Amino acid sequence: MTSITLLTGRVAPLGGQRTSAIDKRPVSGPCLLGPTGFEDDEQADLRVHGGPEKAVHHYPRDHYEAWRADLGLLPLLDVPGAFGENISTLDLNEASVAVGDIFRMGSALVQVSQGRQPCWKLTHRFAIPNMARRVQETGRTGWYYRVLEPGTVAPGDTIVLVDRAAPDWPLHRIWHAFYVDRLNAEELKNIAALEVLAEKWRLYARNRLESGRVEDWTPRLNGSLEGRA
Repeated sequence: MTSITLLTGRVAPLGGQRTSAIDKRPVSGPCLLGPTGFEDDEQADLRVHGGPEKAVHHYPRDHYEAWRADLGLLPLLDVPGAFGENISTLDLNEASVAVGDIFRMGSALVQVSQGRQPCWKLTHRFAIPNMARRVQETGRTGWYYRVLEPGTVAPGDTIVLVDRAAPDWPLHRIWHAFYVDRLNAEELKNIAALEVLAEKWRLYARNRLESGRVEDWTPRLNGSLEGRA
Protein backbone atom coordinates (compact mmCIF):
# COMPACT_ATOMS: atom_id res chain seq x y z
CA MET A 1 0.00 0.00 0.00
CA THR A 2 1.45 3.34 -1.07
CA SER A 3 0.10 6.81 -1.76
CA ILE A 4 -0.19 8.20 -5.26
CA THR A 5 0.56 11.39 -7.12
CA LEU A 6 -2.18 11.88 -9.71
CA LEU A 7 -1.44 13.63 -13.00
CA THR A 8 -3.38 14.55 -16.14
CA GLY A 9 -2.58 16.45 -19.33
CA ARG A 10 -4.07 18.18 -22.36
CA VAL A 11 -3.04 17.87 -25.99
CA ALA A 12 -0.39 20.43 -26.92
CA PRO A 13 2.27 20.91 -29.65
CA LEU A 14 5.32 18.65 -29.46
CA GLY A 15 7.89 19.52 -32.07
CA GLY A 16 6.86 20.77 -35.49
CA GLN A 17 3.32 19.84 -36.50
CA ARG A 18 3.02 16.99 -34.02
CA THR A 19 0.96 17.06 -30.85
CA SER A 20 0.91 15.10 -27.60
CA ALA A 21 -0.57 15.06 -24.13
CA ILE A 22 2.63 13.64 -22.64
CA ASP A 23 3.10 16.75 -20.48
CA LYS A 24 1.16 15.55 -17.45
CA ARG A 25 0.82 17.82 -14.42
CA PRO A 26 -0.22 16.99 -10.82
CA VAL A 27 -3.88 17.69 -10.04
CA SER A 28 -5.07 19.15 -6.76
CA GLY A 29 -8.44 17.47 -6.37
CA PRO A 30 -10.40 14.29 -7.09
CA CYS A 31 -10.79 13.03 -10.67
CA LEU A 32 -13.36 10.68 -12.09
CA LEU A 33 -11.81 7.55 -13.61
CA GLY A 34 -13.89 5.95 -16.36
CA PRO A 35 -13.35 3.00 -18.71
CA THR A 36 -10.89 4.91 -20.93
CA GLY A 37 -9.12 7.10 -18.39
CA PHE A 38 -9.39 10.17 -16.20
CA GLU A 39 -11.98 12.77 -17.11
CA ASP A 40 -9.42 15.60 -17.34
CA ASP A 41 -6.83 13.62 -19.30
CA GLU A 42 -6.35 13.58 -23.07
CA GLN A 43 -4.43 11.65 -25.75
CA ALA A 44 -3.42 13.14 -29.08
CA ASP A 45 -3.56 9.98 -31.18
CA LEU A 46 -6.24 7.54 -30.09
CA ARG A 47 -5.05 4.97 -32.62
CA VAL A 48 -2.05 4.19 -30.43
CA HIS A 49 -2.68 5.83 -27.05
CA GLY A 50 -5.47 5.52 -24.54
CA GLY A 51 -8.44 3.18 -24.86
CA PRO A 52 -9.65 0.49 -22.45
CA GLU A 53 -6.36 -1.44 -22.34
CA LYS A 54 -4.28 1.72 -21.76
CA ALA A 55 -6.66 3.76 -19.66
CA VAL A 56 -4.11 4.72 -16.97
CA HIS A 57 -0.32 4.91 -17.17
CA HIS A 58 1.66 4.20 -13.99
CA TYR A 59 5.37 5.05 -13.82
CA PRO A 60 7.48 4.26 -10.75
CA ARG A 61 8.95 7.33 -9.08
CA ASP A 62 11.74 4.98 -7.95
CA HIS A 63 13.20 5.01 -11.49
CA TYR A 64 13.91 8.73 -11.44
CA GLU A 65 17.12 8.27 -9.42
CA ALA A 66 18.44 5.78 -11.97
CA TRP A 67 17.60 8.16 -14.80
CA ARG A 68 19.47 10.98 -13.06
CA ALA A 69 22.49 8.70 -12.83
CA ASP A 70 22.20 7.93 -16.55
CA LEU A 71 21.30 11.38 -17.87
CA GLY A 72 22.52 13.88 -15.30
CA LEU A 73 20.51 16.50 -13.46
CA LEU A 74 17.55 17.43 -15.64
CA PRO A 75 14.77 19.78 -14.47
CA LEU A 76 12.29 17.37 -16.07
CA LEU A 77 13.25 14.75 -13.48
CA ASP A 78 12.71 17.04 -10.50
CA VAL A 79 8.98 16.32 -10.29
CA PRO A 80 6.64 13.47 -11.30
CA GLY A 81 5.27 13.48 -14.82
CA ALA A 82 8.48 13.32 -16.86
CA PHE A 83 7.35 10.13 -18.60
CA GLY A 84 3.76 11.15 -19.20
CA GLU A 85 2.44 9.11 -16.31
CA ASN A 86 -0.99 9.46 -14.70
CA ILE A 87 0.06 7.68 -11.51
CA SER A 88 3.38 8.14 -9.72
CA THR A 89 4.33 6.09 -6.66
CA LEU A 90 7.24 4.72 -4.69
CA ASP A 91 7.80 1.05 -3.85
CA LEU A 92 6.10 -0.50 -6.88
CA ASN A 93 8.05 -1.52 -9.99
CA GLU A 94 8.09 -3.92 -12.93
CA ALA A 95 9.70 -6.67 -10.84
CA SER A 96 7.08 -6.57 -8.10
CA VAL A 97 3.97 -5.88 -10.20
CA ALA A 98 2.54 -8.64 -12.40
CA VAL A 99 0.19 -8.51 -15.34
CA GLY A 100 -3.33 -9.12 -14.06
CA ASP A 101 -2.68 -7.58 -10.64
CA ILE A 102 -5.79 -5.81 -9.38
CA PHE A 103 -5.48 -2.61 -7.35
CA ARG A 104 -7.92 -0.34 -5.54
CA MET A 105 -7.26 3.36 -6.13
CA GLY A 106 -9.71 5.60 -4.35
CA SER A 107 -13.10 4.12 -5.19
CA ALA A 108 -11.93 2.72 -8.56
CA LEU A 109 -10.69 -0.80 -9.26
CA VAL A 110 -7.99 -1.26 -11.91
CA GLN A 111 -6.05 -4.18 -13.37
CA VAL A 112 -2.56 -4.25 -14.88
CA SER A 113 -3.06 -4.92 -18.61
CA GLN A 114 0.41 -4.54 -20.18
CA GLY A 115 3.76 -2.88 -19.95
CA ARG A 116 4.46 0.34 -21.81
CA GLN A 117 6.03 0.28 -25.24
CA PRO A 118 7.90 3.61 -25.30
CA CYS A 119 7.56 5.76 -28.41
CA TRP A 120 9.32 8.67 -30.11
CA LYS A 121 7.45 11.24 -28.01
CA LEU A 122 9.77 10.51 -25.08
CA THR A 123 12.74 11.39 -27.28
CA HIS A 124 11.14 14.73 -28.14
CA ARG A 125 10.16 15.41 -24.56
CA PHE A 126 13.65 14.81 -23.16
CA ALA A 127 15.48 16.18 -26.21
CA ILE A 128 17.87 13.24 -25.86
CA PRO A 129 18.62 11.06 -28.89
CA ASN A 130 17.23 7.53 -28.62
CA MET A 131 15.50 8.23 -25.29
CA ALA A 132 12.60 5.99 -26.25
CA ARG A 133 15.00 3.16 -27.03
CA ARG A 134 16.82 3.74 -23.73
CA VAL A 135 13.56 3.34 -21.85
CA GLN A 136 12.84 0.12 -23.70
CA GLU A 137 16.31 -1.32 -23.20
CA THR A 138 16.45 -0.59 -19.47
CA GLY A 139 13.05 -2.14 -18.76
CA ARG A 140 12.14 1.02 -16.82
CA THR A 141 8.97 1.34 -18.86
CA GLY A 142 6.06 1.60 -16.44
CA TRP A 143 2.74 -0.08 -17.19
CA TYR A 144 -0.93 0.42 -18.02
CA TYR A 145 -4.20 -0.38 -16.29
CA ARG A 146 -7.63 -1.32 -17.57
CA VAL A 147 -10.52 -0.10 -15.42
CA LEU A 148 -12.63 -2.84 -13.84
CA GLU A 149 -14.78 -0.50 -11.75
CA PRO A 150 -14.97 3.25 -12.48
CA GLY A 151 -14.67 5.57 -9.51
CA THR A 152 -13.07 8.67 -8.11
CA VAL A 153 -9.34 8.98 -7.44
CA ALA A 154 -7.68 11.84 -5.55
CA PRO A 155 -4.07 12.85 -4.93
CA GLY A 156 -2.77 11.15 -1.82
CA ASP A 157 -5.13 8.19 -2.13
CA THR A 158 -3.49 4.86 -1.48
CA ILE A 159 -3.11 2.17 -4.11
CA VAL A 160 -3.82 -1.22 -2.56
CA LEU A 161 -3.20 -4.65 -4.09
CA VAL A 162 -6.50 -6.57 -4.02
CA ASP A 163 -5.81 -9.71 -6.04
CA ARG A 164 -3.25 -11.37 -8.31
CA ALA A 165 -4.44 -13.21 -11.41
CA ALA A 166 -0.99 -14.25 -12.71
CA PRO A 167 1.64 -13.82 -9.97
CA ASP A 168 4.20 -15.83 -11.96
CA TRP A 169 4.17 -13.14 -14.65
CA PRO A 170 5.79 -9.98 -13.29
CA LEU A 171 6.06 -7.29 -15.94
CA HIS A 172 9.84 -7.67 -15.96
CA ARG A 173 9.48 -11.27 -17.16
CA ILE A 174 7.31 -10.20 -20.10
CA TRP A 175 9.72 -7.35 -20.90
CA HIS A 176 12.61 -9.83 -20.91
CA ALA A 177 10.77 -12.12 -23.32
CA PHE A 178 9.91 -9.31 -25.72
CA TYR A 179 13.14 -7.33 -25.68
CA VAL A 180 15.97 -9.62 -24.52
CA ASP A 181 15.22 -13.32 -25.11
CA ARG A 182 13.05 -12.37 -28.06
CA LEU A 183 12.43 -15.67 -29.81
CA ASN A 184 12.14 -18.03 -26.85
CA ALA A 185 9.34 -20.24 -28.18
CA GLU A 186 8.25 -21.57 -24.79
CA GLU A 187 7.92 -18.11 -23.28
CA LEU A 188 6.11 -16.82 -26.35
CA LYS A 189 3.62 -19.70 -26.19
CA ASN A 190 2.93 -18.93 -22.56
CA ILE A 191 2.50 -15.22 -23.27
CA ALA A 192 0.15 -15.90 -26.18
CA ALA A 193 -2.05 -17.90 -23.79
CA LEU A 194 -1.94 -15.31 -20.98
CA GLU A 195 -5.56 -14.16 -20.90
CA VAL A 196 -5.06 -11.22 -18.55
CA LEU A 197 -2.47 -9.68 -20.89
CA ALA A 198 -3.71 -7.13 -23.45
CA GLU A 199 -4.67 -8.85 -26.70
CA LYS A 200 -2.24 -6.79 -28.78
CA TRP A 201 0.71 -8.13 -26.77
CA ARG A 202 -0.58 -11.68 -27.08
CA LEU A 203 -0.77 -11.11 -30.83
CA TYR A 204 2.87 -10.01 -30.91
CA ALA A 205 3.78 -13.33 -29.29
CA ARG A 206 1.69 -15.34 -31.76
CA ASN A 207 3.15 -13.48 -34.72
CA ARG A 208 6.70 -14.15 -33.57
CA LEU A 209 5.94 -17.84 -33.13
CA GLU A 210 4.47 -18.07 -36.62
CA SER A 211 7.06 -15.95 -38.44
CA GLY A 212 10.20 -16.66 -36.44
CA ARG A 213 10.93 -12.93 -36.62
CA VAL A 214 10.74 -9.94 -34.28
CA GLU A 215 8.53 -7.05 -35.36
CA ASP A 216 10.14 -3.82 -36.55
CA TRP A 217 10.30 -1.28 -33.70
CA THR A 218 11.66 1.58 -35.81
CA PRO A 219 8.34 3.35 -36.54
CA ARG A 220 7.40 3.39 -32.86
CA LEU A 221 10.80 4.45 -31.56
CA ASN A 222 11.66 6.94 -34.30
CA GLY A 223 8.22 8.28 -35.15
CA SER A 224 8.37 7.70 -38.88
CA LEU A 225 4.83 6.33 -38.76
CA GLU A 226 3.64 8.29 -35.75
CA GLY A 227 4.64 5.52 -33.32
CA ARG A 228 2.08 2.88 -34.18
CA ALA A 229 2.95 0.38 -31.41
